[in-house]
Amino acid sequence: MSKTPVVATVLSLLFLVSAPGHTEPDLIAFTDARFAAHSELAQRIWHFAELGYLEEKSSALLQTTLAEAGFELETGIAGIPTAFVASAGSGEPVIAFLAEYDALPGITQTASPVREEIPGQAGSHACGHNLLGTASVGAAIAVKHWLEQTGSKGTVRLYGTPAEEGGSGKVYMARAGLFDDVDAVLAWHPDDESRVQGNSSLANRSAKFRFHGVSAHAAAAPEKARSALDAVEAFNFMINLMREHVPQETRIHYVITAGGHAPNVVPDFAEVYYYVRHPDTRTLLQIWERVEAAATAAAMGTGTTMDREIIHGNHALLSNMTLAETMQKNLEKVGGVHYNAKEKAFAEAIYPTLDQPEYALGSEATIMPIKLENTSGSTDVGDVSWNAPTVELRAATWVPGTAAHTWQAVAAGGTSIGIKGVQVAAKTLALTARDLYADPELLARVQKEFDEKRGADFIYEPLLGDREPPLDFRK
Repeated sequence: MSKTPVVATVLSLLFLVSAPGHTEPDLIAFTDARFAAHSELAQRIWHFAELGYLEEKSSALLQTTLAEAGFELETGIAGIPTAFVASAGSGEPVIAFLAEYDALPGITQTASPVREEIPGQAGSHACGHNLLGTASVGAAIAVKHWLEQTGSKGTVRLYGTPAEEGGSGKVYMARAGLFDDVDAVLAWHPDDESRVQGNSSLANRSAKFRFHGVSAHAAAAPEKARSALDAVEAFNFMINLMREHVPQETRIHYVITAGGHAPNVVPDFAEVYYYVRHPDTRTLLQIWERVEAAATAAAMGTGTTMDREIIHGNHALLSNMTLAETMQKNLEKVGGVHYNAKEKAFAEAIYPTLDQPEYALGSEATIMPIKLENTSGSTDVGDVSWNAPTVELRAATWVPGTAAHTWQAVAAGGTSIGIKGVQVAAKTLALTARDLYADPELLARVQKEFDEKRGADFIYEPLLGDREPPLDFRK
């Protein structure tokens, strides 16, 4: 990737002063010098806006960036063409970063503080994964530099993880044992605030329920038909009644993805796509059994048949407070995001469009305390966290008050506001990795907490079973 003369000069000076026999590399200065490179990388992926398992250009760009920095690459891993692992260094400990780069379908937006869709585009980075992948790559490159210049022992890995949005890319990678030898995983996610996550998430399973009936003319011969759409509606009705009789932390959502083509033709095929979530995996599986029983009953009651395809499943995050507290100290050292005049004007223009924003403008410069309350979302990082000690950072890449999966998140993620959050994340990740390499006792405490929380008899079982990656689920 091309660098401006100024950036190249600064990088050369950093390598000079940090050569063997000189002072330890300054990871903050090293990352600051890569601002232009990070901006170019994030902007290109923002424009690609590729959906899950289809991120060919985004994945290739990240791979090229890492290869040029001297990483060794394994591609097409876990049966996923756009997944990869980049490694540098040798021996233990093994510290890993996670890079995501899939966009969300449906919503599009320019890098403007007013609503401005992009006609014909399939989706946009409404969850900021263009920024996520960039910062993780930036942190990995910085850590590789630190290992080389200090002569420290250890391996740094960057996992290229596709299809986080509903595709559970990391679950297939965890199922393949790719995290079994990792000592710690340092993750992050774009947000409207900067803080470390010390909490958990919701376990999640999803499936497409497909009903098959008999078609006939809806007016001339309805008695000969068996409506697949009736089955979907009966199924949904039973689930909506069930909502009163599940634990209150449960979340159930669905969308009818196929329901027929014309009112005068009884549909012989209909499909509904369900998500079910709960903080506890065992409780989730109990609720899921009831959901499947309702689908079976709906088919029986309407004279149709039913089959279902598990699309994805995620375990809840297993928190590690030893890692969280270490990362929090580094986040406070790095500090928050500070807008220039142009960025402040953008923020002031977009802020009135936000729905009841929780944070005021200016809070992007503040480092929040570690978050302990559980979130209502789900992530495939959860499965990684049951296979290796894991911690996740949030960095303010969006205007305060912005929610994920909104056009406002897309807009900010395409500007320098997003890149400033990338810098905060990359620095914090790199500093935390340095602490783990340099302090074996810290790493031992991380492992001890992980072993105690996971339990001696824990056996990892992915919630999506033995299915192959759904490489075409966004086509």
